[in-house]
Amino acid sequence: MFSNSKKTNPPPAAKQAPPSILSAGLTVNGDLNSDGEVQIDCLVNGDVTAVRLAVGENAKVVGEVVAEHVLIRGEVVGRIRAKSVELDKTAKVRGDIWHELLSIAAGAKIEGLCKFAENPRDTAAKLSVVASSETAEAAPVAEKSAKAVKPAAAGGSDISALPGLARATS
Repeated sequence: MFSNSKKTNPPPAAKQAPPSILSAGLTVNGDLNSDGEVQIDCLVNGDVTAVRLAVGENAKVVGEVVAEHVLIRGEVVGRIRAKSVELDKTAKVRGDIWHELLSIAAGAKIEGLCKFAENPRDTAAKLSVVASSETAEAAPVAEKSAKAVKPAAAGGSDISALPGLARATS
């Protein structure tokens, strides 16, 4: 009838804040940073950092997107770095996507590279180091190649001289 066992109730879950919504008709010039969820239905000219981000069908973000979870229905012009990236059929992305999980619906448009990365949100420093080292390595090769190539008008090669690429004559 009487028991000595204590019932333990779990602590109440932290109240989740409602998403921050940037409505259509708004233009944001500058970076956005949030510790929660953001829904964008407007034009944002700047980088966006959030835990969860949804880019609406008529929205456009011009800048880098960094989040844990990203859902793109609209347009992003810039790099995306997120643990989970979901591109809806109406999505348009011009920029590289660094991800752990990637979902692309039929009809989504991507102009850029999709690269798997562990902890993609933390790759910014690594990306700039890799890019600068690749550029430094490529510069001497490009310079040497440019010096070796002569324009056709200056006695350089003519494409018709390449095997199998003779000019068509009419």
